[in-house]
Amino acid sequence: MNRCPWGDSTPDYIDYHDHEWGVELHGDVEMFERMCLESFQSGLSWITILRKRENFRRAFAGFTPETVAAFGSADFDRLMADAGIVRNRAKINAAIANARVVAELDVSLDELLWSFAPETHERPATAADVPAVTAESKAMAKELKRRGFVFLGPTTCYALMQATGMVDDHIATCFRAAQPAVSGR
Repeated sequence: MNRCPWGDSTPDYIDYHDHEWGVELHGDVEMFERMCLESFQSGLSWITILRKRENFRRAFAGFTPETVAAFGSADFDRLMADAGIVRNRAKINAAIANARVVAELDVSLDELLWSFAPETHERPATAADVPAVTAESKAMAKELKRRGFVFLGPTTCYALMQATGMVDDHIATCFRAAQPAVSGR
């Protein structure tokens, strides 16, 4: 079976590639989780985050934004001591701060993020054709920053767009490219 090159290296990647990456995702909890995980991934390999995902879910109360928004200093200390997650002060602070921003939004997080999904998207022919940023991810990052979100630059936003199916970057020879695309519009 032909896959995108990155998705054919380990069982964890194969499962993620085949069943999650590029699949349309909705819901505030679901989108907040992916937003946080993509932020934690910054500077690390995705496999590190993927293998710690269940620990992240436990540590961050299932990524329910309202619950994470209420985290205080004891929760921060607990997270910093949790070897099951990435213990990065800035990233942990960002997850908590971003949950507080979600609580203040005038629209749902799902609606806000999906508003940046491109109307059209050209499938990359090869892995070398997959962009790291796009005009839409730059616009998303700018708007998120304006609203008070942190640790979500254009590259992280594009990774979020790929992970949640806002764009489908399975390369042309990947078996997933032959499956019907799911539109966010």
